[in-house]
Amino acid sequence: MAIRSSIPRFTPINFLFLLLLSTCPLSILPSNIAQLLKPFPDLSDFTSLLSSTAVASDLAERSSLTLLVVPNSHLRSAGRPSSATLADVLRYHVLLEYLSWSDLRLLPYNGRRVTTLFQTTGRATSNSGSVNITFDAESGDATVHSETSNATILSLIENIPYNVSIFSLSSLLIPYNLDLMASETRPTLGLNITKALIDGHNFNVAASMLTASGVVSEFEADEGGAGITLFVPTDEGFADLPSSVRFQSLPAEKKAMVLRFHVLHSYYPLGSLESIVNPVQPTLATEQNGAGSFTLNISRVNGSVGIDTGIVQASITQTVFDQNPVAIFGVSKVLLPREYFGRNPIEVKKPSDGSRGVAQPPDIALPPGDSPAANGPPSHLSSPPGLEMLSEAGNAIRVLRTVLGLWCVGLCCLLL
Repeated sequence: MAIRSSIPRFTPINFLFLLLLSTCPLSILPSNIAQLLKPFPDLSDFTSLLSSTAVASDLAERSSLTLLVVPNSHLRSAGRPSSATLADVLRYHVLLEYLSWSDLRLLPYNGRRVTTLFQTTGRATSNSGSVNITFDAESGDATVHSETSNATILSLIENIPYNVSIFSLSSLLIPYNLDLMASETRPTLGLNITKALIDGHNFNVAASMLTASGVVSEFEADEGGAGITLFVPTDEGFADLPSSVRFQSLPAEKKAMVLRFHVLHSYYPLGSLESIVNPVQPTLATEQNGAGSFTLNISRVNGSVGIDTGIVQASITQTVFDQNPVAIFGVSKVLLPREYFGRNPIEVKKPSDGSRGVAQPPDIALPPGDSPAANGPPSHLSSPPGLEMLSEAGNAIRVLRTVLGLWCVGLCCLLL
């Protein structure tokens, strides 16, 4: 006798629904961190401190971070910081990277320095706004080291991949040489971005475009918030644009949007870009067009910082200016967004006579100011020769993952 089996009816709507559930990443705004901490009564004191200071609004500007919280018992034994320093002490417990337990286990023996939110205030002296995190493979302990105190990571409280990690800490961390009388207001830098580019001697096209479009005033207005990071193409980068890319023919509003595509709405010194954990970064253009659009993929490749738009792979060639809260880096190519220029990779023009090649950074890039040494010498990074090859391999892997994911979803649906 034949055995009849019943397979539930499967429709394209069911498949689409399951596909969306399986492919949409879980994300959360850092501004909801207080809600994440609410179910943990032993963290109520630290949660209250976060909510009572300006730190909560600082977190709203961040899309990827790690928060180190101190349980009530450890916090009360350490004593509460004065009201003048409380906010900065809390900012010292916000790491500007997403770190999971697996990331901590992979730390080198001597640890790695990670920038904190305190560094972005302009009140941290030298590198006192960063901490060094080590991992002991024998004991399995991760320790956070500051100049004046150390604390052991006790447990993982919450983890939302690539957005937020929350770890509990054995004691409060105090920044080195914290100015007890420091103002809560960050000093305004007031940098003239156009002048900084002209002083860089290789960014005349970018300086002219920023001035003509009017967006440079937007960038300078953002200096007082979470800071900004600009990726500015060299003059050679503009000259190497192929004739098929009609960048200069774009309407004024689209041309301005491409310029915003070159700016991150946070201050990232070179070291933070080199060790960035969440590679997909929103830009100022993202803020005007919606989440997921006009993003840059930033990663370290062959000792340099690579920037991938999806159709253009560029690299940082030099540091033009770096003083909190503004960082300006020269990049080898114009960053073209897929939203305007399609989804096929764009190759730059090749010199026909060999007399003109990839732009070399100038020997010295002086930031505006009286003392060239005030901010340290500029960094010079060469363009990695394997960047485009690695990017193509990464694209192939992403396509393969997508195909396998769709196959698995379809198989699961048939088995339901």
